Amino acid sequence: MKNSSALIDFLLTKKGPNPILNFADEVVPVSNAKVNTRIRRSIRKHSFNTQTEELQAKAKKWFPIIEPILKLYGIPEDFKYIPLLESGFDSHVRSPRGAAGVWQFMPGTAREYGLKVGKGKDDRLNVRKSTVAACKYIKELYGEFNSWTLAAAAYNAGSPRVAKAINRKNKGNYFYMHLNRETAKYVYTLVAMKEVVDRPAKNGTAPMLAELQPAEVLTIN
Repeated sequence: MKNSSALIDFLLTKKGPNPILNFADEVVPVSNAKVNTRIRRSIRKHSFNTQTEELQAKAKKWFPIIEPILKLYGIPEDFKYIPLLESGFDSHVRSPRGAAGVWQFMPGTAREYGLKVGKGKDDRLNVRKSTVAACKYIKELYGEFNSWTLAAAAYNAGSPRVAKAINRKNKGNYFYMHLNRETAKYVYTLVAMKEVVDRPAKNGTAPMLAELQPAEVLTIN
């Protein structure tokens, strides 16, 4: 996209009590050079590509179904991006390791949180039932880490790996932790997808342009 860097600059420098770049109201510390570089790379990678419209269409279809369930269980709405990232909201996706459904539950984890798997039945393929199970799991992870970003990371990597990565230096802040490659990118990708999918206007510029000063709008255009 032309002048997309100007848009990313705006996202990373917006001031106020509710910074744009956050996950579940936990701020992305963009003042840190390494974090800044990573979030820029992630937003640029996931913005304005050929899959954007497809992702937005899937979000429009499925978000209204899972948002009320997340709210019922006290889970921040931003977790609705996990199934978009994990499966693209394709309930028939199966990983080589055996994870299935929009939330990509492994059989054992699925059974642990109340889903029936086996004997010709697989509740992981039911969006509503699997979302309820995901809420129970995420709530348990938050209870362990007292952080939504760490809960999201643990959803990807498992709580033992995340717990092992916490030390005095990073103080349990996901963005400063040394994690495996996939998990280290996980929340960055969720934040990037949040930015892309939540841009309803062409090229995703309208919400930001409304808040820019005239000079800044001219810079982008």
